[in-house]
Amino acid sequence: MKQLTIVELNEVNFDYVRAYGKLGRLPTLNALVAKHGLTETTSEQEYDDLEPWIQWVSAHTGKPLAEHGVFRLGDIVEAPNLVQIWETIEKLGYSIGAVSPMNARNACREPAFFLPDPWTQTALTAPPLMRKLFSAIAQVVNDNASAKVEKTSLAWLSLGLARFARPRHYTRYLSLAAEFSKKPWNKAIMLDLLISDLFYHLQSKHQPNFSTVFMNAAAHIQHHYMFNSLAYPGDQRNPSWYIDEGHDPVLDIYQLYDDLVAGMQKDNPDRRIMIATGLHQVAYGETLFYWRLQNHHQFLADIGVPFERVEPRMSRDFVVYCENQDQAIKAESRLCDAFADDGTPLFSVDNRNESLFVTLTYPSDISENLAFRVGTDAYPNLKGKCAFVAIKNGEHDGIGYLIDTARQAGDTETRNVPIGSMFSMVEQHFLASPERAVA
Repeated sequence: MKQLTIVELNEVNFDYVRAYGKLGRLPTLNALVAKHGLTETTSEQEYDDLEPWIQWVSAHTGKPLAEHGVFRLGDIVEAPNLVQIWETIEKLGYSIGAVSPMNARNACREPAFFLPDPWTQTALTAPPLMRKLFSAIAQVVNDNASAKVEKTSLAWLSLGLARFARPRHYTRYLSLAAEFSKKPWNKAIMLDLLISDLFYHLQSKHQPNFSTVFMNAAAHIQHHYMFNSLAYPGDQRNPSWYIDEGHDPVLDIYQLYDDLVAGMQKDNPDRRIMIATGLHQVAYGETLFYWRLQNHHQFLADIGVPFERVEPRMSRDFVVYCENQDQAIKAESRLCDAFADDGTPLFSVDNRNESLFVTLTYPSDISENLAFRVGTDAYPNLKGKCAFVAIKNGEHDGIGYLIDTARQAGDTETRNVPIGSMFSMVEQHFLASPERAVA
């Protein structure tokens, strides 16, 4: 049985990959495009629906948003009847494994391994140390804006690195860590390097027929630093206090991916590999600041929002869980009444009956003396309650990219397919296998 692995490089822009190729960079990715071609994938039509946590659900279920209905990160756990690709392949009699798939639920009977993304509350199937390590990763990712690393998380991260980092990557880990202060994006790059090493460890041990690995650093870095890319053709620039002009974080993460894919090919040259991006990013045309609450629980309590618990999500987002619909209505009202003293609303709120999906939307730099109000109640020092995340550089575009090593560049089949067609491509690979035909 020929193994199939999907490498999910979230939101990578292959126009930039090819631009770097002309500069003599990224030889592996550009060689794959030359040999196997590049398929464009299409997704939703409305911009508000162009979110990776929507598109990856489409890729994993074969259904567009109108059919799968999963609109928010983490909401896949509320859709227990939605069948994903891992359960489908498992039911055909094949072994499966997944590391960090975005907005995916572990619904398999006996997966070889299944480690969810840092934002989705679902079961982990992995050795005990790896489960502890992933919990630490989730804490670091969710508190990234405030640079908060709990002591227990640091301990498990250290143990996890000592146990699972590949010797060939030791030097890379050290060089990334040595420049954290100058290159804060190195933390995201190191996380993807660690995820790749965890995937390698589990893949080598279990050899599943079908496996997926998701890496998100490129999406994060492009949102923050696209204007510094050598491949960026526009005239927008980031301020010098934000990033030194000579750095190119996009190339840094693309180079890691190029090296990792080269390693995958070398380790198992007979494996079929699909590389998918879900979406890609283009440059954003305005100046927009992203902020994140430093302590979600404390902030809500301080301003009188009733709630049962709160869970941070990616970047500016968080979910407020309430005891009932009446409490959710009161919480929504309180949050919608929050305005900075310059008249700008602080939050957008999506009321989902007993929970609220909330985004901190204040778009500008926050001055040291800016206060805010919730209804008639005044509060000082908005900036002290928020952590700066980024200046937005990149925004989503509905076109994604797909490389499939089972295809050749000269194939006459369509080169533009819905993102959901990935589901049928994977299913067909296993339905057509000789082992299944014999069975």
